[in-house]
Amino acid sequence: SCCHMFLAALSFAYFAKALSGSYMKSTITQLERRFDIPSYLIGIIDGSFEIGNLLVIAFVSYFGAKLHRPKIIAIGCILMSFGTFLIAMPHFIIGRYKIETSIRSSVNSTNNLSPCPASSPESSRAGDRPSILPSRGCERESSVSMWIYVLLGNILRGIGETPVQPLGISYIDDYAQTENAALYIGCVQTISVIGPVFGYLLGSLCAKIYVDVGYVDMETITITPGDARWVGAWWLGYLIAGAITLMSAVPFWFLPKSLPMPVEKHDGNCTPEQTRFIKDSPTMEHKFRPEEPPNLHLMANEFVPTLKSLLGNPVYIVYLCVTIIQFNSLIGMVTYKPKYIEQHYGQSASKANFLMGMINIPAVAVGMFSGGVVMKKYKLGIMGAAKFAFATSLVGYLLSLLFLALGCENSKVAGITASYTGAEGLSYQELSLFSDCNSGCLCSRREWDPVCGENGITYVSPCLAGCTSSSGSGRNTVLDDCRCVAMANPRPGNLTATLGQCLRRDSCDKIFPYFMALSVLSSFIISLGGTPGFMLLVRCIKPELKSLALGIHTLATRTLAGIPAPIYFGAIIDTTCLKWGYKTCGGRGACRIYNTSAYRIVYLGLTLGLRTVSFFLCILGFALLKRHIKKEEKNALTNGNAELESLRKEESSSLHCEQFILGPDCNPDRETRL
Repeated sequence: SCCHMFLAALSFAYFAKALSGSYMKSTITQLERRFDIPSYLIGIIDGSFEIGNLLVIAFVSYFGAKLHRPKIIAIGCILMSFGTFLIAMPHFIIGRYKIETSIRSSVNSTNNLSPCPASSPESSRAGDRPSILPSRGCERESSVSMWIYVLLGNILRGIGETPVQPLGISYIDDYAQTENAALYIGCVQTISVIGPVFGYLLGSLCAKIYVDVGYVDMETITITPGDARWVGAWWLGYLIAGAITLMSAVPFWFLPKSLPMPVEKHDGNCTPEQTRFIKDSPTMEHKFRPEEPPNLHLMANEFVPTLKSLLGNPVYIVYLCVTIIQFNSLIGMVTYKPKYIEQHYGQSASKANFLMGMINIPAVAVGMFSGGVVMKKYKLGIMGAAKFAFATSLVGYLLSLLFLALGCENSKVAGITASYTGAEGLSYQELSLFSDCNSGCLCSRREWDPVCGENGITYVSPCLAGCTSSSGSGRNTVLDDCRCVAMANPRPGNLTATLGQCLRRDSCDKIFPYFMALSVLSSFIISLGGTPGFMLLVRCIKPELKSLALGIHTLATRTLAGIPAPIYFGAIIDTTCLKWGYKTCGGRGACRIYNTSAYRIVYLGLTLGLRTVSFFLCILGFALLKRHIKKEEKNALTNGNAELESLRKEESSSLHCEQFILGPDCNPDRETRL
């Protein structure tokens, strides 16, 4: 029952850490816009979690395995919760979010100001500031950038998460029955995948709520959740996730350091010799923990030789290389997938997070659990697990190639992706934002306040659309007499424009459901090999190296995949940006619009390219694994013959002693007297 209690507590801890981790990824675009930072900097913030792991994971995995593992996990959960609370702190010390808009002065005003003030063409092309904005000084929010607090909080989360996986998995594998270990680990992994479902749903809910809700009049907000400037209540989800993580620490304080061995490991009716024989059996060897050194000094002296022994296993090294490359692909893809859905298919951040949580992540959870069931039902060995994991990964890869065909064209934005006459294929330059239709206006080329004309073309601002008047207030503002709309719309009309970008074309809306269906199918097939692949790691190493191997595996994947992947994925995505926003005090801010075609090529191309490289290493891994299995079978046969020979000698010696003491004509009564 204690093993089941630990399983439940560990599952809850996995759920909590997965929820907060997925919520972090769901808020990427919100953090970009709130702190006016590019994608590569968001990648550094996201990778800081792995930096926290890197600081302590090797020592926690080695020393923690010999100490009170449940209590160390509890301490880690407490640190995770404090880090999550720290991430939310900037919201309470930073100023209110200022929306970049050119109609702020007309809100709640009876006077409709002209978006296009009269001026000479020369001044309009030289101007960087729209005249309708109220003059105000530069207001620096803090001497320390607020995103630094998010970075530090994520590092603390990484430190706290360190002991959960290596100590938790090794604890289960030590005290669970052999046939149940894979199923239990599969259950824990499944729960860890269910956590992101709630994390993305929480992200979807918070993305709908305005960042400063309760402090501003929502009637004065001129943007919608689908706007590139919208920032949701990102801080609220971190408070909820921190509270859940803090609760997950409680059960571990009441669990023992060790659990009773199952009947299969020790039977009271067995003699010491029989117990020793079972313990030394090759099929049970991985279940027994070696004698622990009596103090930390001896433990430290054993660390380097133990590490050398682990890294001398070629199967383990190749496994590390394969998983590092595949984790680079996986982490980079998952980190920016909601953003890809937003930018490429024109979905809001809330809807993108909702679809990730309700459709994509459950498919992964079912796949992880099904993989554990398949391994238990068919009793897959090391080679069987390796072949199954490789096959599922290959099929998922082939399906993912179809993503390249499910693309959308760039939306028409005058002066960026299309000319003012409506022709597509324009190469963006700052001067291309100006045209004869807005030459009489003092427009800023840095401003991003998009409006949608009746002709279906988006204009960067009301001024650049050549609009001469406006009516209404807030979100209901309508721009009238927009001269640039007439250039691409020869039909007579009012030539009006509304706030926000134009919606995507119908063709893109038809493609999006196919993209989601293919995403769900490929995610399910790839995740089928997750649990068998993880059990391959546990079974291909010596029992006494198990905790350290799990720790080094996590350390390597976090260091060489978790840290760099979001950074270089973000940096490559930044190269596809067409229009950057600008901070109040100067300097480049967050990207407002991307070249969606280039975004698709670099995002999917990098993801699939990394997985292609990993398959070549798998060929080498299969050859080494086959040799490893033959070597283990040979050693097991040699040890078994030696054990039988030892037992025969002991039986012969025992029989000789009985004959010497009792004589050839002994009887039970005489034996009792003797």
